[in-house]
Amino acid sequence: MEYHEAVNALERLRRLRPKLGTETTASLLEFLGAPHEGVPAVQVAGSNGKGSTARILERVLREAGLEVGLYTSPDLNDLRERVRVGDRKIGKAEVVRFVEEAWPYVLERDVEGDAPTFFEAFTALALWHFGRENVDVAVLEVGIGGRYDATSVVDPVASAVTSVSLEHTDLLGETVEEIARDKAHVAPGDVPLVTGATGAALETIRERTDVLTVGGGRRTPGGEGDDGAASDPDPDDRPDVVATEREMVSSAESALSLAGPDWSVETRTPLLGAHQAVNAGVAAALARQVGAATGTAVTEADIAAGIRNVRWPGRFEVMGEDPLVVLDGAHNPDACAKLATLLDRFEYDDLHLVFGAMRDKDHAEMCRALPPVDRAYLAEPAVDRALGVDTLAAVFERETAAGTDGYGTVLDAVEGALEGARESDCVLVAGSLYTVGEARDRWTRAPRVVETDTPARARAAMRRADVPEKVREARADRTVGRTVRFHARRGDAADLTELMLSLGGTAATSGITTADEHVEVVLNGSLPAFRRLVARLEDGSGGKARIAAQVANALGIRGGSTDGDDRGTERGGSSYPWDDGTAVMGVLDPAPGSTDDGEKRAAVADAVERAREMVEAGADAIDVVGRSARPGVGAVPSAEERDRVVEVIEALEGVGTTVSVSTRRPPVAGAALDAGADLIRDPESLADAGMRRLVADRDVPVVLAYAPDGSTDRRVGDDTVGDAFEEVNERLLLAERVGIDRSRVVVAPGTGIGGRAPSGFEVLDRLPEFHGLGTPIGLGHGDARAFDERGRGSDAADAADASAAAVTALAVERGVDLVRTRDVPGAVAAVAAAESTVRNE
Repeated sequence: MEYHEAVNALERLRRLRPKLGTETTASLLEFLGAPHEGVPAVQVAGSNGKGSTARILERVLREAGLEVGLYTSPDLNDLRERVRVGDRKIGKAEVVRFVEEAWPYVLERDVEGDAPTFFEAFTALALWHFGRENVDVAVLEVGIGGRYDATSVVDPVASAVTSVSLEHTDLLGETVEEIARDKAHVAPGDVPLVTGATGAALETIRERTDVLTVGGGRRTPGGEGDDGAASDPDPDDRPDVVATEREMVSSAESALSLAGPDWSVETRTPLLGAHQAVNAGVAAALARQVGAATGTAVTEADIAAGIRNVRWPGRFEVMGEDPLVVLDGAHNPDACAKLATLLDRFEYDDLHLVFGAMRDKDHAEMCRALPPVDRAYLAEPAVDRALGVDTLAAVFERETAAGTDGYGTVLDAVEGALEGARESDCVLVAGSLYTVGEARDRWTRAPRVVETDTPARARAAMRRADVPEKVREARADRTVGRTVRFHARRGDAADLTELMLSLGGTAATSGITTADEHVEVVLNGSLPAFRRLVARLEDGSGGKARIAAQVANALGIRGGSTDGDDRGTERGGSSYPWDDGTAVMGVLDPAPGSTDDGEKRAAVADAVERAREMVEAGADAIDVVGRSARPGVGAVPSAEERDRVVEVIEALEGVGTTVSVSTRRPPVAGAALDAGADLIRDPESLADAGMRRLVADRDVPVVLAYAPDGSTDRRVGDDTVGDAFEEVNERLLLAERVGIDRSRVVVAPGTGIGGRAPSGFEVLDRLPEFHGLGTPIGLGHGDARAFDERGRGSDAADAADASAAAVTALAVERGVDLVRTRDVPGAVAAVAAAESTVRNE
C-alpha cells in the first residue's frame, strides 16, 4: 500500500455515526494491542481556544524536557499535521502501517454496519503512534463536546474546558448549560478540571466536578474592552489563575502575565488577545498538573518559554503590513467577536474581508460579530461542507452594508482583495480554518526545482509527491529538461497537469483524491515549455497568475509577473562572505572554561591561534561555538557559555575575518554581537522568539541550521527532506513576521553529526531544492567523522577527510553559498576545484 491509498481509505470513512459513544474507538485500539495504555494523556475541550491551549501546553511540556505527542484538528493543509511528536508530523510510512494493521478490523465492523468514523480512526492513529514513539505525555484536543468524543477513550491525568458557547446544538444540547455539562465529562479523576469558562457554564461545570479556574485580570491602560475576560474580578470570585494580557509590544507579540496561588510568570506571546492570555493560563495550570503526575519539574521558566515560543498558524496570523494582512480561523460567532475586538487595536482605513464558511454555522450572527466590512470577497473552500457563494452573498447583503464579490477559489479571492486594497487598508481572511488553510498557500507555496536527469530520479521525485505507481512508470522515461514540484489545491493541480501536457511537457499529481487539502504537483518540460506555461497562467485568474510568478521565480524565467512579495537574494549594498562564490566557515570550538586566570588566557590564546591558521588556510569566516554539538559534550551554563564566546570574539578583533557565534541562547548571541561578532548561527533554527527578535533588532545575518529527521525507523515512504523544506519555510515565515528579510537568512540543512551520514547524503543530493526558499543556502557537515563509514583504506581519518572534501565539492556544484567545516584546508581546496569546474561549464 502507498501513502495516497492509505489516505484515500481513511477519507472514505463516514464523518458522523448514528449512535454516540467511545466503544468503537476503544475496540479498535484493543484490536491494535492497546498501544495507548501507559501513555499519560491530557484532554483539552472547549468551544473556542482548545487548539491554542493544546498547542501552548505541548510547547511548555517540551521546554520542560518531555517528549510530547500532540493531536489536534482540523489541519490546514495536510492530514499529518494533526499528529505530531515534537516538530515532526507523523511520517507517511507510519500512516500506511497503521492502515494496513487496522483495516481488517475496519472491514469487519463495516460488514456489521459499525465501522469507525474518520475522527475515531484518526484518534486511534494518534494514540497508536504516540504509543509506538513512547512519548512521555499525549496532549489531545477534543473534537466535539467531551462525553462521547473519541478522545475520551483515555483516562486523562489532567483535563481542561477552555470556554463554552453555543455550538453543535444538534448533538450537545440547545443551551450553554447542556453543552457545559457534556464537556465536563473530560474531568480527570484525581485533580481539578482546569477551565476558563464563566457564568452559567462555569456553575454547571462546578456541579459536575472540582475545578481550577482561570480568568482575566485588569488590563493596562490602552487595552481593548472586555472580550471574554473579566476586567477587574471581584476578590470573592477571583480566579485561581489570573491571566492578563498587557500592552502589545509589536504587531506580532503581546506582553503577558500569569499569577497562580504560588507561582507567577511574565513573558511575551505571539497569540494576541485577552482570550489567548486565558488560554495560556489554562495551559500553564495543566502543565503543572502534568508535571506532578509524571514527576517532572515544570518551572516558571519553562512556562514562560513555552508561551513565548508557541506556534499556531492561522490564528490571528499577520502575513503583511502594507496593507495589513491577517489570517484568522474564526469559525463561529464567539470567535468572530474576539477577532473583531482584537482587530480594533490596529489602525487601517477600509476592511477587505475574504470569507468562506461551513454550512452548519450561524452565518448571520458571524456577520454581525465581525468588524464593519467595506468589501467582502466570498469564496467556497474546497470542502464538501462549505457553504455556497450565492448563499453567503445573500447573508452579507442582508446583514452588512458591504459590497460583495464572488470568486471561484479562496486564492482568487485573496488576490482580488490584495489588488483592491490600498497600503493603508486591512485584508482579513476568516470564516473557517479551511478557508485560512487555502489562503496560506499564497505564502507557503514554494516551488522547487528537483533533479530528474534519470528515470530513477524521476520516479523518486514522483513517489515523494505521492503520484500513483502506474503513472510514475508511464512518465518516468519521458522526463526531460527541468522539473518543478510544488503543492496546489486539487482543482488547480488537475488544470496545471492538463495544461503542461498540452504544451508538450509531462506532468503528474498526487493520487490523494480528497478535496480539502493540497496535493503535490510535478511538472516537467523544456525551458520554452515552462515559458509557455507561465504565459498561459498569467492570463488566468488571480490565483493562477500567482502560481505563474512563483514558478517563473523558481526557474529564473525573466518576464514573469512578480510583485513585492516574491523573494530573492538581493542585498542592496551589504557585503557578505558568500556574495562572490561559496564561502568557507571554519568551526572554532573554544576549550572548556576554567576558574584559573592563567588557564583562561592560555585557552583564548590557543583559540586565536587556531583561528589565524584557518584564516591563513583560506577561511572566509570563523564560527565561535558556544556549546559544542559533538557527541559526549554536556550542557554548558548560560553564564559560562557567554563568557567563553565573548572572551574569544574580543580577542579575534585583529584576525581580520567575519566572525560568527553559534548559540541557541539569545542572551549569549546578544553579548557576542556586542563583543564584535558579525552574524549568528542558530542550531535551534530560529525556534526561539527571543532569537528572532534579537536578529531583527540588530539587523544581522543569521544561519538557520536545521537537521532533517534522521530517525533510524523512517521507512522508504517518508520524504524527510521534503518535510524539512516545509518546516524551514514555516520558520522563515516566523522570521519575516518580526522583520527579518529572507536574504539575510542562510538556510543550512545539516548532513548530520555522529553517524547520521546516510540521511545527510540525501540532503546533499537534494540541496538544489532548498533554493526554492529564496534564501542563500549553507551546508554544515561538521565533523568529518560523520563520514567514517564511507571511508576506505587503512587510514580512517584521512578517508573521512577525503569524504568530507568530496561532499563540499558536490555541494558547490549544487549551488551552496556557505560551507561550515572543521577541515578548512580541505574545504577551501574542494571549493576552488569545484568552482573552477562550474565556471568552465
